[in-house]
Amino acid sequence: MQKISSVSILGLGIIGQAWAKNLQADGISTQVWNRTPKDFPGFVPDLVEAIATSDLIILVVADPAAVASILDQITPYLNARHLLVQSSTISSQWTKTFAKQVESTGAKFLEAPFTGSKLAAEARQTVFYVGGEKIVVELAEPILKKLSKAILHIGPLGSASSLKLAMNMNIAMVMQSLTESLAFARKAGISDEIFFEALKMNVSRSGVSDLKEPLLRENKFSPQFSLKHMNKDLGLALGDSKAFSLPQLEALKAIYNRGMELGMGDEDFSGLIRLLE
Repeated sequence: MQKISSVSILGLGIIGQAWAKNLQADGISTQVWNRTPKDFPGFVPDLVEAIATSDLIILVVADPAAVASILDQITPYLNARHLLVQSSTISSQWTKTFAKQVESTGAKFLEAPFTGSKLAAEARQTVFYVGGEKIVVELAEPILKKLSKAILHIGPLGSASSLKLAMNMNIAMVMQSLTESLAFARKAGISDEIFFEALKMNVSRSGVSDLKEPLLRENKFSPQFSLKHMNKDLGLALGDSKAFSLPQLEALKAIYNRGMELGMGDEDFSGLIRLLE
């Protein structure tokens, strides 16, 4: 089996930076690139040069348009030596389109969307959902294991992207339920302290409520997961579900659209509670 000796990470957002630092700390040759130049170890300003010596290329960017822009530039330079790991949150339809483009060069393609925040990425606690052929998963595993606590092989290409969108749909719906119930309690004169104390002893307590409690109680919504990114994911899920109805998702997307119209896109998605106040 081909051994991965050099890695390129394309996209130096919060997660890309954490992954690059961890691989570099492990002594793995790691080049990085970002559309906006950054002062970062291993940074290469030219995209094609950034992948020139790498065996494995990880894409972790904002959306399908960003993935498409990168692939259009690097596809002529890909060959059978390369394994491209697509870790941006996109839809199954886009995943299959991009896989076809990459595989036409002889390169291998793996989808590996993930769950985990900045702190999880820094602590190597990311969970990867991977989709693709088993032999390709096994080829990428030595690198992905250095960045994660678990790698879940979901199935064929497209399945991991669908699961990632399903997980984000669930998070967004749980969050909306939490904010509406909290707003209802506040209007009844119930303090946040009592609300969250009761919630911790209720079956509806969740990881989302534990994570977002400080933001909601302080009414400070610095982004752990920005509204614009969750809005993008809900839109992708709607695009992949045209053959059947998801009424809660459709209603929730309208709420997110309103938040975007009001300029809340760069804030944490929990900040939508302000629409209820």
